[in-house]
Amino acid sequence: MKIGILSSGGDCPGINAAIRGVGKTALTHFGMDVIGIKSGFQGLLVRDFMPLDDKALSGLLNLGGTILGTSREKPFKKLLDGNGEDKSQIIIDSYRKLKLDCLVCIGGNGTQKTACKVSQLGLNVIGIPKTIDNDIWGTDVTFGFDTAVAIATEAIDRLHSTASSHNRVMVIELMGHKAGWITLYAGMAGGADVILLPELGFDIKKINKAILDRITKGKPYSIVAVAEGLGLESRISRMIEDGTGLETRETVLGYVQRGGSPSAFDRNLSTRLGGYATELIAKGEFGKMVSLKDDKITSVPLEEVSGKVKLVPASHDLIIHGKRMGISFGV
Repeated sequence: MKIGILSSGGDCPGINAAIRGVGKTALTHFGMDVIGIKSGFQGLLVRDFMPLDDKALSGLLNLGGTILGTSREKPFKKLLDGNGEDKSQIIIDSYRKLKLDCLVCIGGNGTQKTACKVSQLGLNVIGIPKTIDNDIWGTDVTFGFDTAVAIATEAIDRLHSTASSHNRVMVIELMGHKAGWITLYAGMAGGADVILLPELGFDIKKINKAILDRITKGKPYSIVAVAEGLGLESRISRMIEDGTGLETRETVLGYVQRGGSPSAFDRNLSTRLGGYATELIAKGEFGKMVSLKDDKITSVPLEEVSGKVKLVPASHDLIIHGKRMGISFGV
């Protein structure tokens, strides 16, 4: 068999480990041929690829980013190329010209949605979920999340000393457009005093009251962790300063959360998912996304994943325990 691998969407710690997991299992155990499709679905459209032999797959386990490159190409916007061909037909032609038996798509929600559409064209596809946001439906956790939480937690840890030295309120914006997983986990692990999630919204009066209550308890500074999905970090800072009279500063952690070497957990999860993806290919089980459920690697149909987002539930135990400990969630 001959399989192609691509990575699409934003970069994420653990992609290279997943490529290695798929590739080495395919080469060593199943005797398959493996090629890497460059720059996501864009590379599939223009047939830009590279052979992935044992040498090319060496040294990837701890390497951040993706050796295949990535893009946010969405081939199913029904755009026409210069020859007037629909992009879906180009995908079919490229798949056949490359003589692929399966296409492995490593990516987040958008990638899994596109992978589902490729599968519906009649091609063999396996999806591997990756995103630091941990918001892909059908899996308990995605690789990249653990690394991002560790980076965000360290940032919050470092803000404590500045906040306490100046008796300031420090607002830190963490990644997560629709889902607040990173903010919840890093906020709790870093000892944030206020944690604001897109799923819950917030009441600025309750936030300010929580901060002022801390002062009456002899705690003259506060850390506020906010998910970028709220899109209001600057306004929140101003509203806190105006409402409390306390000096308030903001930090946007940004893309540093996505960079660098993956954690040990993410390396192992990537390896497990990649190895299982190759096992599904060998069995001829296509149209699925590999996933982690109850610490076991399994799979779910791409059709069940496509178009869904996994959000933080209000009943999450970290929220419940956090509230019991006096942490404000702004509601």
